[in-house]
Amino acid sequence: MRKKLNLRRTIRRSVMTGAVLGCALAAAGCSQYTAGEGMRAQAEALRPESRETGPDQSIAGFGQEERESLAAAETSRLETERTTASVPEFEAEEDMVYVKTPGGGSVRIRSACDTSDGSNILTYVVPGTKLLRTGKNDQWTRVNYKGFSGYIATAYISTEAPEQKEAFDKVLSDSPVSLDGSWKYAKFSKINSGSATMYRSHAAERKDITICVNAGHGTLGGSSVKTLCHPDGTPKVTGGTTGAGAVTAVAVSSGMTFLDGTPESRVTLAMANVFKDKLLAAGYDVLMIRESDDVQLDNVARTVIANNASDCHIALHWDSTESDKGAFYMSVPNVESYRNMEPVKSNWQKHNALGESLVAGLKGKGVKIFSGGSMAMDLTQTSYSTVPSIDIELGDRASDYSQATLDKLGDGLVAGVNQYFGR
Repeated sequence: MRKKLNLRRTIRRSVMTGAVLGCALAAAGCSQYTAGEGMRAQAEALRPESRETGPDQSIAGFGQEERESLAAAETSRLETERTTASVPEFEAEEDMVYVKTPGGGSVRIRSACDTSDGSNILTYVVPGTKLLRTGKNDQWTRVNYKGFSGYIATAYISTEAPEQKEAFDKVLSDSPVSLDGSWKYAKFSKINSGSATMYRSHAAERKDITICVNAGHGTLGGSSVKTLCHPDGTPKVTGGTTGAGAVTAVAVSSGMTFLDGTPESRVTLAMANVFKDKLLAAGYDVLMIRESDDVQLDNVARTVIANNASDCHIALHWDSTESDKGAFYMSVPNVESYRNMEPVKSNWQKHNALGESLVAGLKGKGVKIFSGGSMAMDLTQTSYSTVPSIDIELGDRASDYSQATLDKLGDGLVAGVNQYFGR
C-alpha cells in the first residue's frame, strides 16, 4: 500500500511538472509544440507490446486509476522532451533595429520560427522598416511591430539605420509581391501569374501602415474564368455582376464603359495612381495591385495578396448606372448566414467601418455622396478578406473623371484613411 501511495505522489508530480513546463514553453512562441492528444497517441505508439503481450509488469498489481496516471505521466514526459527540444533560446535585447535585404525586397514577420508554414506569416515589412528588437539568436530575431510580437530572420536585421532616399529607391524599383500558394485562401485563385508592387513612403513622418490600392478590373481573360464566390462554396446572398444564388463568379469582370467610351479600367488605374501619390506623401506605404492595362491577378489573388502584405484593402470602381449619383461603398449584407461565414464573421465590422470612414472623408472634401453612402453587396473581395477591405464606387458612367475631379477624390480618400487609422 505504501508503495502505491508513493508512486501516486511521483506520478502527480510528474504530470504537474510536465503540464506546467509544456504550457510555459508553448507560450514562449517559436515552438513546434504538439497538443496533448497528439502526444498521448505517441505514448501509445511507443508501447505497442503492452497490448500484445499482456499487462505491463512494471504496473502489475495497480488498479485502473494508477494505470491511467502512469500513462499520463509517460505522456507528460514525452511532451516535456518534445517542447524542451523545440524551443530556441533567445538572448534578451531591447533596442531598435532595421530591416535590410540585399535586393530591396520585402521580408516576412512570422508568429513562429517555422518557414515551412505559410499560415504563420503575420505581415511583410520593407527595407528600412524600424523594429523594436526584444530577443535574438543566430537564426531568428524576436521583434515588436505595430503592437504585436513576431519573429524575423536575423539575416535581414541591421542595427544601422539606412539612408532614407537609398532605401526608398530600392523598394521603388524592386519590390514585387506575388501570390504565395501557401497563404490562406490562395488555392481558390485561378489567375495569379502577375504580381503587385510595394512602394515605401519617403515622407518625413512615415506611418508604418500599408494601404493596398486596387485599381478595379484590368485582367485580360478574367471574364472567361470563374472562381468560387465564397471559400466555403456557399451561394451568393445578393446580386451584382453575378446574381444571387450563384456559387461561382467571373474571376475579374471587364467593367463598364463611361458614356464617352472610356473603359472603367482605364479610369480606375488613373485614380489609383493619384491615390498612391497622395498616400505616399502622407506617410503611408502603398501596395499597388495594378499599374498597367493588364495584371494577371484575379479578385481572389488580389485579395489574398492584400491580406498578407497590407493593413487594409481599397478597391476603386465606378458604378454602371448613368445618373451621376455620387460615391458610396459596398457594405457587407446583413444576412445572418453570410455574416457567420469566415472570414466575413471576423472582419465584416472592420470592412464597414473602413467604408464609413472613406465616405466621410470624401464628403468632407465636397464629393457628392449617393443616398446614405453605402449599398449592401456580397463581393468576392470581402468574402475572402482578412484585413479591413472595401469596394468604393466613386461615381458612375455619367460622372466626371477629369484630373481635377480625381485630385478631389484622392484627397477625400486619404482623409478617410486618416480617419480610419486615427491619424
